[in-house]
Amino acid sequence: KSTTTGHLIYKLGGIDKRVIERFEKEAAEMNKRSFKYAWVLDKLKAERERGITIDIALWKFETTKYYCTVIDAPGHRDFIKNMITGTSQADCAVLIIDSTTGGFEAGISKDGQTREHALLAFTLGVKQMICCCNKMDATTPKYSKARYDEIVKEVSSYLKKVGYNPDKIPFVPISGFEGDNMIERSTNLDWYKGPTLLEALDLILEPKRPTDKPLRLPLQDVYKIGGIGTVPVGRVETGILKPGMVSR
Repeated sequence: KSTTTGHLIYKLGGIDKRVIERFEKEAAEMNKRSFKYAWVLDKLKAERERGITIDIALWKFETTKYYCTVIDAPGHRDFIKNMITGTSQADCAVLIIDSTTGGFEAGISKDGQTREHALLAFTLGVKQMICCCNKMDATTPKYSKARYDEIVKEVSSYLKKVGYNPDKIPFVPISGFEGDNMIERSTNLDWYKGPTLLEALDLILEPKRPTDKPLRLPLQDVYKIGGIGTVPVGRVETGILKPGMVSR
């Protein structure tokens, strides 16, 4: 997930090439060369050492249609509370599915994280979803349509039980590390005729905000910043908040 997000931000010009080269060098020194994009979002020392996301990370980028804030949430079951914090603020969930042999089966199993995250997203009111069949470069054979079809069938069946309409959910086959189908259509996946990940993001329906109601802003966190003071952080759910506005 972090690799896909980091690579997407890099491809959209949100990160300087020299920064990625520095991450690549640092990752190689820890024998984690494939983590160079993930380190854009995984800043904590423990995250880098363990190769997992612990806390949520926010990053902004632009598409042709939207200003997007991506919230990279932990996939590891030990940090599910942090995942809930991130998911509760989302307008659309991007469910990253491991397409490799064993990886998908573990995620979709009874106690798997693919199942749990899909269920939590729906329960938390995130009604729009994009599914990414990731690591298509590592299927057997590589970029396997049969494997993609198998995953789409099984995940669609589960999402329907949860409450989603799978017919309205794009399933995009991607490689978060290699960059296939992230921004541009990949020749490795020429059997796929649907949108790329970036195109799927532009197909999200803009949610209607109840701006006519009183201001309500659930807090995600509170920061103490030197020279500024206490800074509460959250998402405006109802009403309007403007720069310079005094709220009581």
